[in-house]
Amino acid sequence: MMLSGRFSWWLCSVFLFCASRALGGDPSVYYEWEVSYKDVSPLGVKQKVIAINGMFPGPPINATTNWNALVNVWNNLDEPLLITWSGIQQRRNSWQDGVLGTTCPIPVGWNWTYEFQVKDQIGSFFYFPSIYLQRAAGGYGDFIVNNREVIPIPFEAPDGDITLFISDWYTRSQKDLRRDLDNGLTLGVPDGVLINGLGPYRYDQALVPPGITYEQINVEPDYWSLSYMFYQRGIGTGKTYRVRVHHVGVSTSLNFRIQNHQMLLVETEGSYTVQQNYSNLDIHVGQSYTFLVTMDQNASSDYYVVASARFVNSSEWTKVTGVAILHYSNSQGPASGPLPDPPNDSYDKSFSVNQARSIRWNTSASGARPNPQGSFRYGQIPVTDVYRIENEPNQMIKGKMRTTLNGISYFIPSTPLKLADQFNVPGIFKLDFPNEPMNRPPKMDTSVINATYKGFVEIIFQNTATTVQSYHLDGYAFFVVGMDYGNWTENSRNSYNRWDAVARSTTQVFPGGWTAILVYLDNVGMWNLRAENLDSWYLGQELYMRVVNPEINNKTELTPPDNAIFCGALKYMQQESYDHKHGPAFSPAWTLTTHRSMLVLLLIVWAAAFY
Repeated sequence: MMLSGRFSWWLCSVFLFCASRALGGDPSVYYEWEVSYKDVSPLGVKQKVIAINGMFPGPPINATTNWNALVNVWNNLDEPLLITWSGIQQRRNSWQDGVLGTTCPIPVGWNWTYEFQVKDQIGSFFYFPSIYLQRAAGGYGDFIVNNREVIPIPFEAPDGDITLFISDWYTRSQKDLRRDLDNGLTLGVPDGVLINGLGPYRYDQALVPPGITYEQINVEPDYWSLSYMFYQRGIGTGKTYRVRVHHVGVSTSLNFRIQNHQMLLVETEGSYTVQQNYSNLDIHVGQSYTFLVTMDQNASSDYYVVASARFVNSSEWTKVTGVAILHYSNSQGPASGPLPDPPNDSYDKSFSVNQARSIRWNTSASGARPNPQGSFRYGQIPVTDVYRIENEPNQMIKGKMRTTLNGISYFIPSTPLKLADQFNVPGIFKLDFPNEPMNRPPKMDTSVINATYKGFVEIIFQNTATTVQSYHLDGYAFFVVGMDYGNWTENSRNSYNRWDAVARSTTQVFPGGWTAILVYLDNVGMWNLRAENLDSWYLGQELYMRVVNPEINNKTELTPPDNAIFCGALKYMQQESYDHKHGPAFSPAWTLTTHRSMLVLLLIVWAAAFY
């Protein structure tokens, strides 16, 4: 029976209201996603990308602090799928983290509903597929968590909101890239840089072929504040836009800049920052930043928006440049001429380190803060555990090229660690990850950090590779207290920022350098610590931290979801699911929370019958 538009809207409203009540009283947002391939040619070469509901990049998720998110994902790819939510802390709920250590992947043709709360968070985040190098083919999108109305933002409300995804990009598929890595090859120089899934504006006819579709960002000057004379010329105070930039690429650090415009940094990965202007900013793989940009320039022409490869010096990298266009509504002509210059520090890497150190936490801003809740005195809290984690250049282990952390290349078991821990499956992992590099041959293993609940941990990342590496920790925001070139020593602690270090979830480690973080482990679960560089991650640079409350209760960790998918040693526990290619069956993926979910559905049916 065809439902009227009015009734469909009403029924959806009833569903969302009931779902929000079932999930604990906070409002909910619900999304229905079909994940499939789509043929596009962002760099002039036809290829398949991963699209969500036909969109590349995928649709945004827009929520508010403490709201619940329900995302029903249908896997129409030809391989299993998991979606992870970069920077979303999944408080008490690592079951929803969307990585192989916590969750079985969604099989081809199946659907699965993620259910989680964006507890005590604000900011700009993104989601992406976490397995099989799939992020190199797309599948990513925006995840915005707004302040509650009672919590003011530490700047005037902007006139508009712009999201930009920047990524180094290959025209080879994720399967081809995996095959190269499995065969001991490197990925090589990327074929270009995409901005919002599109190729570069043709700023150079020799480098950019004709017919490339590029991103155009349409903005308005502040007409009302300008006299008629200035309106004609297109200059004045200008409207201000919030610009959210996410690096969702593969492995290349990118320098981001907007021609002739200053970028006022206000937030990074859920933390408001001390507000300061940048003419350009190095953004590393997996990182997110939010700027305020005022449209206060002469509109005689459009302006370039550029994301170009950093820390490279050979001519073959010239093509690794993404260019979009900033278009004022009263612009008098197209952008032309050379691109704005990147930092000129080929022989002086201190620029980027000092720039990173300049990003500091806004300690006077209201809003959700990383634990210890409400405390800015992280520098005075005694450290309970220290981990010095060192990567090594790619090396052969059992005839395969692998990457390591402290000499261990992570081996992915067929049973997720979290499920194995919950159901007491022996032999899946070992609680023996070393606190420091070991003087022994490298090995493949499933070695886990046996972390202390409510411990205050210092982690030092030492990068012995020749490229910048980014590291991400799920479940937490950590304080980036120090970074430098050279080897970390005990004396390096004297340089730590113990007052206003920014709290975030992804940090860079420069080649031949170190980065130190502090993190308070109050979020119970199994949490992934990984390289964000996809090649390093795929080849073994990841591990898990097991955080367990010794006092077993339902207050610090949620029970496994009713719709859990079981695989590996627990495959026998799997219920039927719905394969929408071959026909219906009972699907646990549609449950919200056992009996409460049935109540919700009954309420909807009852309401529909009497409407």
